[in-house]
Amino acid sequence: SKESAPEFPLSPPKKKDLSLEEIQKKLEAAEERPKSHEAEVLKQLAEKREHEKEAEEKLTHKMEASKENREAQTAAKLERLREEDKHTEEARENKGSRDPAETEAG
Repeated sequence: SKESAPEFPLSPPKKKDLSLEEIQKKLEAAEERPKSHEAEVLKQLAEKREHEKEAEEKLTHKMEASKENREAQTAAKLERLREEDKHTEEARENKGSRDPAETEAG
């Protein structure tokens, strides 16, 4: 019983010797990991910049539209005021031209 090998060996199995090709593959994989990580970080940065650029363009467009809208409203108000002034002036002129006629008739 003691002489027979246990079903599960207590010490881990010995690593088999790696071939030169396997060592080379592991080294290349190890070198690629940081490059891959860097590429991922750069990609995320580029996406973030693109998003910021789009947000800035959208905000600029919104601000320009708002400014144009304000200017249009101001122009419309000015036009209404001019029209009111014109009507007021016409009413004064009409009243002024009527008064002497009424005075003459009276």
